[in-house]
Amino acid sequence: MSGFGLPNFGQLTEAFRKAQQIQQDAQKLQDELDALELEGKSQDGRASVWLSGNQQPLKVRLSPELVSNGAEATEAATFEALKAAYELSTTTMKERMEQLTGGLNLPGFGG
Repeated sequence: MSGFGLPNFGQLTEAFRKAQQIQQDAQKLQDELDALELEGKSQDGRASVWLSGNQQPLKVRLSPELVSNGAEATEAATFEALKAAYELSTTTMKERMEQLTGGLNLPGFGG
């Protein structure tokens, strides 16, 4: 029945084995991303925001000098830091996911 373009049993078994390994590795990756603390800073360095690798907010630090500059400056610097932390977090997550799925050659699995 090879005329139907179906993979042979060995190829199918190998694909399932890889998929099962990726599932196990995905849980490890989830735990690793949860444990990461990624810092984003404002351009002047007076505001910092930390997110996990899964974009969970962890903490914020604002310098007293920044706060003394008023609400508008504080908001702008905090927003810059948040954007930087988010970009770092999403880039980190994407890179780790690509590493995880890179060896799998099935439709819909980035291979």
